[in-house]
Amino acid sequence: MKHLKSYLVISLIIAGVINVCAQDWPQIFGPNRNNISPQKGLLRSWPEKGPQLLWSVDVGPGYGGPVVKDGKVYLLDRVDDAKEIMRCFDLNTGKELWKFEYDAPGKVDHPGSRSVPTADGNYVYSVGHNGDLYCFDVNTHKPVWQKNLMKDFGGTKLPVWAITQSPLIYGDLLIVAYSKDPYAGLVAYNKRNGNIVWQTDAIGNETYASPAIAKIGGEDHIVMVFSSTNTFMHRNIPTSSGKIIGLKPQTGAILWEYNNWTNVIQIPLALDIGDGRIIVVGGYDHGVVMIQVQKSSDGKYNVKELFYHTNFGDHTKPPIFYNNHFYAQYSTNNKRDGLVCMDINGNVLWKTMREPLFDKGSMILADGLILATDGRQTLYLIEPDPAGFKPLASAQLLGEGQNWSPMALVDGKLLLRDQSKMICVKVAR
Repeated sequence: MKHLKSYLVISLIIAGVINVCAQDWPQIFGPNRNNISPQKGLLRSWPEKGPQLLWSVDVGPGYGGPVVKDGKVYLLDRVDDAKEIMRCFDLNTGKELWKFEYDAPGKVDHPGSRSVPTADGNYVYSVGHNGDLYCFDVNTHKPVWQKNLMKDFGGTKLPVWAITQSPLIYGDLLIVAYSKDPYAGLVAYNKRNGNIVWQTDAIGNETYASPAIAKIGGEDHIVMVFSSTNTFMHRNIPTSSGKIIGLKPQTGAILWEYNNWTNVIQIPLALDIGDGRIIVVGGYDHGVVMIQVQKSSDGKYNVKELFYHTNFGDHTKPPIFYNNHFYAQYSTNNKRDGLVCMDINGNVLWKTMREPLFDKGSMILADGLILATDGRQTLYLIEPDPAGFKPLASAQLLGEGQNWSPMALVDGKLLLRDQSKMICVKVAR
């Protein structure tokens, strides 16, 4: 009996450790929206054909990526420019467990899915191409509530590239940007029933960025990035610069603003790097800005621009921040800088250019290494090093096309997709 008790105690300890160490990928760019995974034991080399393929499923075209919670994979799929489907798969086998589809007719350039769902508790939240915001119960597989981020706020026309929002959960709130053509604001819903808790005016130009959290003076701020006026698509409206805005999560009150950002199509969300510093990147040659927000003795906030230049950027996602250096894919309509490394002071240290070319792909930092798609067909394993580009392995795993979707990494399994399939490969021991 004594040995049995010891065995039970050890078993409970092990079970507790497993539970503590278990990690989901519940939202865009991972647990903290920064493309960093706690995964350990990453493989340092791959077979010639690449990491082991565990499963593959067919999906519609687009750019929306998966999330993972409790061994389930959730993907908002879009088919035939007519309907959207919330799909749930088993992480280990790829078996489709359930799906819910709804009508969502419409088409823009670069058609297909747009956003990444968010999983929280027994619910998964998603925003579709037309602004349809759904809360699904993962047990009943049915919607709990539904809203529309355009029609509910007086919008009549989709943004140029449709609505792209990946919901942010903050406590009992679900926070997203709404569209009131061609402008945008923020709204916070009660995540359980969909009631509006607060909303701002339409405070910026249309944006494809989702909200993020930054710690400023020990307090959480919602940080939202708005585009500057897209004069190519909106010729008859007053022009204005883009904005980076900090808001009080509980009320939506604006705490501070930075009003000198000039990216016309903002997709990457803001990235908090500590000490009140926030970095924002963009495509279309508009580069990078780092600001620092500090609280003064009178309770107000001061915003200081630390640097702003066009030698570093990323069209679709925030950069990887590791050991005081940033890594991003800076290929735009006019630039082919590839994978680029920049130090914390804004000095660019190296670029891969076209050898190899990285073009709007996805990246995850795990176990001191970077897993990166090149935006086309190839997955790379890279050792981040400010001295130069250091690839450890690569493999062509994806079909041809604009493969820009965010990836997900859970339990050594990497989920990535192209324009027709989602695959799961084993990248850790």
